[in-house]
Amino acid sequence: MTNLQMPKVEKSILSMKDKIVSDFENIIDRKNILFHDDEIRPYETDALAAYKQKPLLVVLPETVEEVSKILKYCNEHKIKVVPRGAGTGLSGGSLPLADCVLLGMGKFNKILEIDYKNKCVVAQPCVTNLAITHAVQDNKFYYAPDPSSQLACSIGGNVAENSGGVHSLKYGTTTNNLLGLEVVLMDGTVVKLGGKTFDSDGYDLLGLMTGSEGLLGVITEVTVRILKKPEVTKGALIGFPTIEDGGNCVSEIIAQGIIPAGMEMMDKALIHATEKFVKAGYPLNVEAMLIVELDGTQSEVDELIKKVETIAKKNNSKTLKISKSDEERLRFWAGRKAAFPACGEMAPDYYCMDGTIPRGKLAEVLNEISRLSKKYKLPVANALMPYL
Repeated sequence: MTNLQMPKVEKSILSMKDKIVSDFENIIDRKNILFHDDEIRPYETDALAAYKQKPLLVVLPETVEEVSKILKYCNEHKIKVVPRGAGTGLSGGSLPLADCVLLGMGKFNKILEIDYKNKCVVAQPCVTNLAITHAVQDNKFYYAPDPSSQLACSIGGNVAENSGGVHSLKYGTTTNNLLGLEVVLMDGTVVKLGGKTFDSDGYDLLGLMTGSEGLLGVITEVTVRILKKPEVTKGALIGFPTIEDGGNCVSEIIAQGIIPAGMEMMDKALIHATEKFVKAGYPLNVEAMLIVELDGTQSEVDELIKKVETIAKKNNSKTLKISKSDEERLRFWAGRKAAFPACGEMAPDYYCMDGTIPRGKLAEVLNEISRLSKKYKLPVANALMPYL
């Protein structure tokens, strides 16, 4: 789809473009208003890139007051607004309309406060996910949610999409690590939700805003909790001769009350694609591979590693490698986090889909996907993230 059809009633906004630009010049600096084709083209899609549509114009505010005035103006003149962060999303949350003002929040990119006493960080919405961990890691803290795109994705976008990551199994998604927000409502009103502690009094408006994809307001400030790094963290790479064995191993690990910091399964196609792309040291002679990360005290991790090894052997594991250093553990995850670009090297185009499968049905579903892949001659690569 390259052009979206609009109802006639919306075309009146297009005829007002010059006036809107002129009015915005009274609100923000002229250099922060983009409306020529070559200026707005980079904003016509997100990381999915399946749909493209240039907005009416793009504005790049620098202050909360500017955001408030822009939204108030658009609300009064019945102009649609689409907020956009880093544009790394895959669900269309920041895709523009032909008759909308795209509100680019890229200039809101500063960490405002690091509060170790309350174990939190206050940041503007376009601070990247990984930048929060980088800002606190020298004091042995980190931010737990870690989407695959954490190097580039914005913390405001994480809130808008309730993003997770490989550590969601134990530490939860964004909503479980979010303490407070500053939000500008569509009439320009600036509100504060939450603060520096969990479970503020009153209605859970923070939960309502999380995952709302910008429909309820524009995020201008985010407060997230940070965690002390565990004493020990180890990763295990486990290869299996069949998908069934891998799926059964996942189910049994959870059933025995073990809660890994992270756990993901990859099928043969994705193992080969990511190993070629990253060279993470994955076994290539297996049909399925499990990455299991365990953290805690030294004695706790040693005990959990033994239990996982026993469960893996019981489920016919062919290979088992335990990380000997933090660098090696991160390398285990590097392949999984590079799954999207790795698949991009397999073919000029590919389609990404998320689905939810009961743990007990993992093998059955993956085998059926494999059957359909062969039947229709469409290669499919799978990664699975177990949840409790």
